[in-house]
Amino acid sequence: MRPVPFPDDFDIVGSITDVVRIASGARLRAAPWLRDTYGRGDWIKRKGVATVRLPDGTIRKAEVHWYEAHGIGKKDFKIKRYVDRSPYD
Repeated sequence: MRPVPFPDDFDIVGSITDVVRIASGARLRAAPWLRDTYGRGDWIKRKGVATVRLPDGTIRKAEVHWYEAHGIGKKDFKIKRYVDRSPYD
């Protein structure tokens, strides 16, 4: 069975829990891209668990990753994996 790619367009429903910092400062490989795209800031990569609404209306619990900086906010959310069981899994 081929893995299904995660959608780029999804909505976060509710709050994000179990938030953990993954990388920051010099360990953040995407820092030059973030600075060029969103502006200067102390960028941090984080991950957490959130309930997401997919484009087809399905509600799933997923591990999401994103970048954030003080004064700029949270940017570039991505689903990395689903943490619930789907009837199609």
